[in-house]
Amino acid sequence: MALTVTLVSAEEEVWHGEASLVVAKTVEGEIGFMTGHEPVLAILAEGQVRITQSDGSKVIATAHSGFISMERDELTIVAGHAALES
Repeated sequence: MALTVTLVSAEEEVWHGEASLVVAKTVEGEIGFMTGHEPVLAILAEGQVRITQSDGSKVIATAHSGFISMERDELTIVAGHAALES
């Protein structure tokens, strides 16, 4: 079973898909999410969002000024600015 992940900025949807692990930076420090994680609502800090897709490939994005919401294996990251790294 995988997480359903949505990363959006104020301008657009940056990434959407399934992942086995997502690590993001909050104002309290880095936090990792896997299936079965308890519900979380956190303030997003400036930094990388590292997504490990279900097939093992990695997606790296930068994001800041927003929040992270985790509920029922659905992770939503809403950022004032977010972009995929090349």
